[in-house]
Amino acid sequence: MPKLYEYLGLIILFYSNDHEPIHVHGKYQGTESKADIIFIDGVFKEILISDVKGKRPLDSKNLKNFKAFVEVFRDDIVAKWVDYFVYNKPIASEVITKKL
Repeated sequence: MPKLYEYLGLIILFYSNDHEPIHVHGKYQGTESKADIIFIDGVFKEILISDVKGKRPLDSKNLKNFKAFVEVFRDDIVAKWVDYFVYNKPIASEVITKKL
């Protein structure tokens, strides 16, 4: 379960056995939501936020921060997805301390 980022208390990560579409999970104090990064024919279309089955979703404040983070770091997240799931490279975690 590679942790990608820490941002305002949120932990943003992939699960080791994840699947397409490219997505990340955002966790905060026992809550969790997911952000799918949707591409159609290689062109970015949208970010879809959804609940994770069996988990309480992020509250509205953390959900807003999570979506904003994924929007700003989208290209980096995609690159890390490819590195991890395609090239089997390890991923280093980053701590983001400035509010976006």
